[in-house]
Order: sequence, then structure tokens, then C-alpha cells
Amino acid sequence: MKRIVFIGTIITLLAFTNKNSFVGTTSVFITPESTLFVKGATNVSSFICYYDINQLVKPIPIIFEKEANKIVFTKTTLVLDNAHFDCGHKGMNNDFQKLLKSDAYPKIFLTLKEIKKHEVNNNLIQASLDLKIAGVTSAYTVPVKMDTSNDMSVKGVLNLKLSDFNLEPPKKFLGLIVVKDAIEINFQLQLKEK
Repeated sequence: MKRIVFIGTIITLLAFTNKNSFVGTTSVFITPESTLFVKGATNVSSFICYYDINQLVKPIPIIFEKEANKIVFTKTTLVLDNAHFDCGHKGMNNDFQKLLKSDAYPKIFLTLKEIKKHEVNNNLIQASLDLKIAGVTSAYTVPVKMDTSNDMSVKGVLNLKLSDFNLEPPKKFLGLIVVKDAIEINFQLQLKEK
């Protein structure tokens, strides 16, 4: 019942009812059916690094407030341990860890700031978030599809550049193979309220 109230509240608030203000708190778990991966390319091929979702066992606290035509979140952060990305084999995993400067910055922080209705597509919401990689934070807005037919699912693709985080794309074989600056984070997260 609590889950239905939470989802109903979010959907109602996104419908921009006449309520001027509403504050709520809850927490959610990311279930094992979820997927999250980083997709990139070199000048000769592409690569995918999958995150081990089974490592996300702690609930994520959510504090939200409706403000005008948006919902603002406070301290709603997904923390990813860099060590749980798998790029397919040990050499690529090592390169990925070096790229992320994991020795000095072992975690990625994705902080949800606000959501509002998408300006063009009514089936999407616009999520504003901060992404912190290797000690550098950059802000993004990403279209997200939300499905509430079975618990809650959020799906989207976050396009970013390594240079946004002062990360230098690695070069291999005397510079013949170079990782491209543009990468994407694909996510389909199944959320279950605590």
C-alpha cells in the first residue's frame, strides 16, 4: 500500500495539480532485474562495461518536495563502486579503472536534483542530475521513461563526454587505438519501495 501511495503521489505531482507544495520521504531498493552499463567506442571498435547490480544492496533515501511545476529532491544519491564494473576481460577492466582514476576516486556519485514533465513527449520526464566522476561534478538533464505497471521502472540513456570530468581517453598500441570522448550510461532500474 505504501508503494502505491508513493507512486501515486509522484504521478499526481507530475500532473501538476493545484497543490502548491508537498513534501515527502521514502527509500527505495534497486532490484536485481535492473541493468546499468557504460557504452563507449574506440576508433576501431566499441565496448560495454556492465555494473554488477547485485552489489546495490543498501536502500536509497528519497526526500522530495513539489515546487511549482517540478519535484525537487534532497540527498537522493546512487553510489556506484568503480570496482563492480565488468568490461569483459581483465585488460579492459584495468584500463577502465585507470580511466576513472579509481585508485584516488573509487566511487561514482549520481545525485537526482529534480524531475518535471518533458517539454515535448508526455511519456517521458526530464530528470536533472549531478554526476561526480574522478572528483569532478557535471550537471545533466536526461529524458527518462517511467513505468509504474509493476513496482516502478526508470529507463534512460545519459550521454556525456570524458572531457566533462577532465578524463583523458586512453591510447593503446602507440596511439593507434584511442577511446572516443563521447560515452553513454544506459540504465533500466527496477525500484522497490522499502
